[in-house]
Amino acid sequence: MTRRFGFRLATEGSWRDFLDFPLVALAIAVALFIGASEIGQALASLISLPTQAGQTWLTNALVLGVILTTYKVAIVRLGAFPRDDLTYSGAVVNVGAGILIGFLLMAASVGIAAISHVYHLLGEGDSSELIHELVTTGVMTAFTEEIVFRGILFRWLEELGGTWVALIMSSALFGMAHVFNANATWFASLAVAIEGGFLLGGAYMLTRNLWLPIGIHAAWNVTQGEVFGVPVSGGPVHGLVRARLAGPPLLSGGGFGLEASLIALVIAAAVGACFVWLAIRRGEIVRPAWVRGSEPADELGQS
Repeated sequence: MTRRFGFRLATEGSWRDFLDFPLVALAIAVALFIGASEIGQALASLISLPTQAGQTWLTNALVLGVILTTYKVAIVRLGAFPRDDLTYSGAVVNVGAGILIGFLLMAASVGIAAISHVYHLLGEGDSSELIHELVTTGVMTAFTEEIVFRGILFRWLEELGGTWVALIMSSALFGMAHVFNANATWFASLAVAIEGGFLLGGAYMLTRNLWLPIGIHAAWNVTQGEVFGVPVSGGPVHGLVRARLAGPPLLSGGGFGLEASLIALVIAAAVGACFVWLAIRRGEIVRPAWVRGSEPADELGQS
């Protein structure tokens, strides 16, 4: 057997080497993720709770539980260079830092929008949906989307095409995943690609774990929706305050929310650029497989 292009190619051919090919490992990981989600949904359907809220909580808990179990048991073992991006070491610190960063980014976006007269407070809201939003748009969305876009797509796209290909492609896919949301436009999708893909991809590059992007992602969603009453990726909100976005769509984001505004785009892109710059300084850039040659282990974080 020989090593070429940063992954194993068999001289005689074998299933193991075929399965280790980055794009094959990526496809298997996506299939496992989808299967885990379906199993979680199926398990939830077997249990009937008296309230819709309780049923929603149960479904989210089972789906997330099966997905995390599948990730820890199977997905981390795939490919030529197995890696767990959800190790417990540093989890609390990274999640905490991410929550703080995500809150400050969205708070800054809302503050600038208010100064620019596109964000208007209408009055008090209430906290009746706070826990629900923490679970759904916060924990559930952050974990599932980060596992898919950073823990699966970025990981194996980087192994094959290098860091820059992974960052660009995973960001583009992240934006495209939001194009069918309510009130979405192509600019909104582009903005999400830059804000979410670049910012969260940069956080992943810097730490080489999913905890920091998960914390940022969760706090970003909960802060804009539940705290400031801003639509989350075009969806309706029930926040602690009642607010209205008005003015030029490029500043207000229109019905999609501030995520589709130049304000949030510039702020998130600036912080994402800082993450990427720090990652470069730390030597966290992986070259394409055809450039790495025959000794890719260290470059891919393997011993």
